[in-house]
Amino acid sequence: MFKPLRIGKHEARYPLIQGGMGVRISAGSLAGHVAKCGGVGLVASPGITLNSGMFNGKNYLQTNALALKAELEKAYRIAPDGIIGVNVMVALSDFEELVAASVEGGAKLLVCGAGLPMTLPGLTAHAPDVALVPIVSSVRAAQLIAKKWDKSYHRLPDAVVVEDPDTAGGHLGEKMENIGNGEYDQYETVRGVKEFFRAEYGLDIPVIAAGGIWDRADLLHALAEGADAVQMASRFVPTVECDADDAFKQAYLDCKKEDIGLIMSPAGLPGRAILSNQEAIVQYDKDRSSACTLGCLKKCSYKESRERFCIVKSLDRAQQGDVETGLIFCGTNAWKADRIGTVQEIFDELFGAEAVEEHRAA
Repeated sequence: MFKPLRIGKHEARYPLIQGGMGVRISAGSLAGHVAKCGGVGLVASPGITLNSGMFNGKNYLQTNALALKAELEKAYRIAPDGIIGVNVMVALSDFEELVAASVEGGAKLLVCGAGLPMTLPGLTAHAPDVALVPIVSSVRAAQLIAKKWDKSYHRLPDAVVVEDPDTAGGHLGEKMENIGNGEYDQYETVRGVKEFFRAEYGLDIPVIAAGGIWDRADLLHALAEGADAVQMASRFVPTVECDADDAFKQAYLDCKKEDIGLIMSPAGLPGRAILSNQEAIVQYDKDRSSACTLGCLKKCSYKESRERFCIVKSLDRAQQGDVETGLIFCGTNAWKADRIGTVQEIFDELFGAEAVEEHRAA
């Protein structure tokens, strides 16, 4: 019933990508187990050195790439033959270094958002087998990327993720005032991106729907509406294998629909998160009058003027279990979480008898 997902030279048994979630929410454990179950597992690169054992408080940019390669190694120990990649935000200060580390660490694909990855093919020219997958929220963004890549590098995306800003979690590629106004149509965008590549380049590349995908009904709806696969992130947080602290997972179980909303990140992008502790997040940095010591983002209002809060440290606190002052990113459906399960159970529910039989055979 479900076609495998082929991205470039790599084929996953099921049409599902696990979305990248920094800081260390989706690291080696989660990515490896998703890949083991037949999906595409992504290690999220932002802040990957925090809580890794390599970071000593002063060597963030020096150890981030090393920590990323260590998580890729961990993921491949879990799924030696799995399809494992890395999510690298374009907005990161060490974007180029993390792309290089991803390739060196054996990533089979790179998924890039939070900005347009215009230089990505040049950074990976020495590794043509690594699939390149930009994240967009509009046909226009896909067109800009494709035309730049084609002209400058004679390369096109191997797939495109279309992220719905009205439902997706974490940083969003849309202006705050345009989110939730009822004008965005995710699947019109999915079909538009597919049609652009067919008409302009004669290519039928996979277009992957991201945002708001929680259960089998959502998956089937996405495929029926023209998507070739889905990307799911929040659904994998309340699992045994997720790399976050148990308190982070419990926050998903405890939150209500009305607790989830938008914040403005110091990165200059809107983000979707659990907002019940929003004041405490900001107050944490105010109380300490702490300056930026990591420089994780190319542009950051906290780094430049101490406006808002330190995004990477707030995410790190939450990942380690401080859900009182830590930032908990999530999609609009996080409130639907009702128990801590396993990655395999999610695949069984999404893909039915096919996944169950393959699990038994393994």
